[in-house]
Amino acid sequence: MTQPPTSRPLAIVTGASRGIGRAIAVELAAAGLHVAINYRSNEAAARQTLALIDERGGTGDLCPFDVADEAAVNAALTDLFARRERIAVLVNNAGIVADGLFAMMPSADWHKVTDTSLGGFFNVTKPVIQKMIPHKTGSVVTISSVSGLIGNRGQTNYAAAKAGLIGATRALASEVARIGIRVNVVAPGIIDTDMTKDLPPDMLKKMIPMGRYGKPEEVARVVRFLCSDDASYITGQVISVNGGMV
Repeated sequence: MTQPPTSRPLAIVTGASRGIGRAIAVELAAAGLHVAINYRSNEAAARQTLALIDERGGTGDLCPFDVADEAAVNAALTDLFARRERIAVLVNNAGIVADGLFAMMPSADWHKVTDTSLGGFFNVTKPVIQKMIPHKTGSVVTISSVSGLIGNRGQTNYAAAKAGLIGATRALASEVARIGIRVNVVAPGIIDTDMTKDLPPDMLKKMIPMGRYGKPEEVARVVRFLCSDDASYITGQVISVNGGMV
């Protein structure tokens, strides 16, 4: 018998309407969590994520807000917290790119990338951590990038935001480890998503020792592991899923 949504542990996945976020939402739902599918504006795509979850016998619902808008985040999470006593998992996946050489980068492109990835981490994680603390349990996984580890030409803003997530995660993990809350990072390499569809595949595959792009599901399985009891002694870590790039 399918477990009712209200009795399933709750996972919040930001940026879950497509790509890696969608794969993570589907994977966590298959693992028995009820998934709050966050998205900013593409409701149709978010409903496709929900349909995939439903097809596999999982449960979820839509949770629209812009992670870069602190007031909108607080309003949405206040409503969610009113319906849910405990948050088991948070996956910070929402992120955008606005590539360009740093010397010619408009300030708007710098801020919208850092506000989404790094500002979004603060806006969403702080209230969720506050909700987890009384229960002395929980798992936070944040999606960084190989760009945050080794940099990438034309992505100074993106690399800065993703590297910042690693530093923030390590610091936060040290603050909440004794409480029983685990905080980790997954750093994907080049994954076959909409974000990489316009990149030159032959050149990029030469950069990857395994000679291929990763799949969103390969990232999602690592996230699921980190959110599970099997990873009960893992916190403050960065796990790369990149085919051997670093």
